[in-house]
Amino acid sequence: MTYQRKIPILECGHEYVREILYGRWKITLIYYIANGVSRPGELQRKIPQASRRVLDVQLNQLVKHEIISKTVYDESVAKVEYRLTAFGASLLPVVMTVIEWGNKNFKELKRVTR
Repeated sequence: MTYQRKIPILECGHEYVREILYGRWKITLIYYIANGVSRPGELQRKIPQASRRVLDVQLNQLVKHEIISKTVYDESVAKVEYRLTAFGASLLPVVMTVIEWGNKNFKELKRVTR
């Protein structure tokens, strides 16, 4: 049985961007992967507040949306690495702008979200 969306996505670009970036850790995952953190265990150590299960779900969504690629190495102990795709690299300026804006407005954002 395939998932049927109850509310369709509006036919505009920002709705698709929201669909791809929606998720508590996705922007952080894209940032770390772009900066060379490629193994699931490394990502878990960088984001200890997130459960491994949630990270795996969001990583799989990013793979599905072709923002990152996943390589599984056939070794005695399975080894997995994630890399930014060319499509994902084209999203990086947007992600960096969001991160910079958040850092610049940290105090105000913290105040208004309490």
